[in-house]
Amino acid sequence: MLRSRLVLLLLRIVLVAAALWLGVVLVFSLPGELADEGLVFRVIAQIVLSIVILCVLAVIVCTWRLLTLVGRDRIFSPESRRWVDAIAWALGIAWVLFAGGALAVAAVIFVTPALRDPGVPMALFGMVVLSALPVLLMLVMRGLLRQATAYRAELDEVI
Repeated sequence: MLRSRLVLLLLRIVLVAAALWLGVVLVFSLPGELADEGLVFRVIAQIVLSIVILCVLAVIVCTWRLLTLVGRDRIFSPESRRWVDAIAWALGIAWVLFAGGALAVAAVIFVTPALRDPGVPMALFGMVVLSALPVLLMLVMRGLLRQATAYRAELDEVI
């Protein structure tokens, strides 16, 4: 039990550090990085990247709530499914925005003769494929949680 409490504490510390870092990126770094760009690009990029960062922050909050349920030994409850569903939705929204942005960048690169280089679009394609993994894994985990919750309810009835 002591080890699991230590792991929960360390995970919470990492979640707080990640949330603080994302907050700094969202408020200070991102606007500064986009300051030299054109107005239309700057506004669109700021909106899309802000939504992606907010989705990741939502995943952090949901993970925190799930850790609380783990600590109370209530992870196999209907309440946990809501938090896992929220994580899946946030990851899905972030992935769709990221994939759309990568597609737009790749289109600009291929349309502009001076920029035609397959390296960046290929790297973006790889990042889009790899970033789909957490979304799909979360959907699998959601199904496993649903099954485990049903088994736990059956076991509680038997006992």
